[in-house]
Amino acid sequence: MRNLCMTLAYDGTNYHGFQTQPAGKTVQDELEASILALTGDKPKIIASGRTDSGVHAYAQVFNFHTSSLIPADRWPLALNARLPQDIVVTRSWEVPLEFNSRHAAKRKTYRYTINANRYPDVFQRHMQFHHPAPQLNIEAMREGLQQLVGTYDFTSFASRYSQKTNHVRTLLEARIEVDTTTCRPGTADQGFIHIFLTGTGFLQHMVRIITGTLLQVGEGKRAPEDMKTILLACDRAAAGPTAVGKGLALWNVDYGELLPE
Repeated sequence: MRNLCMTLAYDGTNYHGFQTQPAGKTVQDELEASILALTGDKPKIIASGRTDSGVHAYAQVFNFHTSSLIPADRWPLALNARLPQDIVVTRSWEVPLEFNSRHAAKRKTYRYTINANRYPDVFQRHMQFHHPAPQLNIEAMREGLQQLVGTYDFTSFASRYSQKTNHVRTLLEARIEVDTTTCRPGTADQGFIHIFLTGTGFLQHMVRIITGTLLQVGEGKRAPEDMKTILLACDRAAAGPTAVGKGLALWNVDYGELLPE
């Protein structure tokens, strides 16, 4: 028996999240069907984490055990030939039998993208939240975001339906990058605003609720320092709305020296 680990990119638009569930088709369903078609064995996939309906990934990580003798470096091409075009395996290698992609993850980075131009981008509309007006105060958003860096109880930024008994999480890094290459001269376009959050773990809807609240800071409805007040309230009702799922993507999962760069 071998343990194979792979990285995966997918456009989550047409899926009910990564993890298999009764509600409908998922990315995991497609992966398991492709592996079954390739090897004749139904695998038990372990992923670095789940993503919600409509959420994307640039580097989801998963592993599974197999008795197949196919060399590790051949798996991406073999699976991609059987997967839908919106799911692509990008890397594959063999890992120790005890490796678990969920438990071994050191830190994760998510990216949320806001299109702050007047018009939506027809080509990236499924991967952005369009916010044409009012203009956002990006510096205030940056200031507000820094209030959350550290180890705190993030109950205020967790879904009311979270099943976790402990909401303490550590946010290691939080930053905003702005791509203005799409701005039209002489307009109020602000470009694409990318919010990057890196932490040791995240709660259900945590990034999306932080984003929804941060947008209120950018709109002037809340002050940057309100983010810390909301955090310390440990009350979901204190925070803003949950931003739409399509703007969110799992950007990276870091395993330290356990996996090659």
